[in-house]
Amino acid sequence: MNSPKTRVALAASTALLVASGAAPSVAAAPAPGHGRTSVALAWYDTTADTVAAAGSSLPPVTNSRTWAVSWIAAARALRHVPSGVDRRDYQDAALAAAVHRALVELVPTRAPELDAALQQTLDQTPDGPAETLGAAAGERRALEVLHDREGDGLDAASVNAPFTVPPAAPGVWQPTPPAFAPAIQNGTRFARPFLLKSAGQFRLPAPPAPTSKRYRTDLKEVRDFGELNSTVRTARQTDTANFWFDSSLTLWTKPIRVALAATSHQPLRKQAELVALANATLVDTQIATSDGKYTYPLWRPVTAIRTGVGEVPADPSWNPLHTTPAHPDYPSGHNTYAGAAETVLTALAGPRTAPFTLTSGTAPGVVRTYTAWHQLTLENMDARVWLGIHTRLADEAGVTLGTDVARYGLNHAQALFQEH
Repeated sequence: MNSPKTRVALAASTALLVASGAAPSVAAAPAPGHGRTSVALAWYDTTADTVAAAGSSLPPVTNSRTWAVSWIAAARALRHVPSGVDRRDYQDAALAAAVHRALVELVPTRAPELDAALQQTLDQTPDGPAETLGAAAGERRALEVLHDREGDGLDAASVNAPFTVPPAAPGVWQPTPPAFAPAIQNGTRFARPFLLKSAGQFRLPAPPAPTSKRYRTDLKEVRDFGELNSTVRTARQTDTANFWFDSSLTLWTKPIRVALAATSHQPLRKQAELVALANATLVDTQIATSDGKYTYPLWRPVTAIRTGVGEVPADPSWNPLHTTPAHPDYPSGHNTYAGAAETVLTALAGPRTAPFTLTSGTAPGVVRTYTAWHQLTLENMDARVWLGIHTRLADEAGVTLGTDVARYGLNHAQALFQEH
């Protein structure tokens, strides 16, 4: 942080904290207006830009961790306001400083942009003890959360720990064409969750056997609707499939922002908690997903269709609409993400929302409008089948798992925000 105002505000913080005792109390009523923009939305957008700039080379769960750490720090910094200072001034500075410090530590290449964003927030916050104490609290909480999450196993190397492929057999995952690449995200299941007691806390039952009626029915659906040049998949279905082939993290960033904007009438602390809980839950969901995938390493549809199962004859030339990701079928990760996000947003912002639009990096020109979170989940389930990369049973299982993890997270959310 290079600006004089930022340096002065943070340099003076220690003396002011000692003098004030920083004792939790009922704070002064917020000063009217100041003509300021929403700090929560501004720093949400800054976080989104920072995570996007970190690059798609990082695993989604690592990027979700960046979101979670930054906003847990913000939520903790907002829990108490010292007596005798303006609540809004204090909280705006606290949120900005918390998210700023966490992001600078996690994505240091973005420090210049983050410093500028912090300066912008502090420039619109009146100088004084409220700003200085708030900035100090944000910094302190960020360092606290960063320290607590050290070595949690969510770095890229740990997430992609090697997986020994089992011997080929009906139903058993094998590397998929065209690259036949090694499995990814195996190590996520060994990471430390934010709230779950263990990766397998909500482990699903084993998937149906490949010879079962349910599996064969679902495989036929993928074969017919998910084939590269399918003659039964409609143009609308193809658009939906392509749309949801994009990263779940990317596609759910705007809906969470929509929910955040819808709760702008709530206290700033509640807004920060929404973002923090949503992303911490999504991290835990991805840990649980990895546990399911590698406990039950179910082969992908392309392997099953090329091999043949029962009355589904082998078709060695069959190809999906899009290349199959390099990890097992069950459960669908996109759908665990959808189930978790829908559950959290429904609980914190209600099931419906004002109409909003989404675009996707994997479906240029396609614009979708939504008015309820569940619409996104339904499209996710269909899309993974129409892409040819998941069975519907894996999609439904994913939504169930994500929902279970999110409900647990909602019931234990306060553990995230307790001061350590």
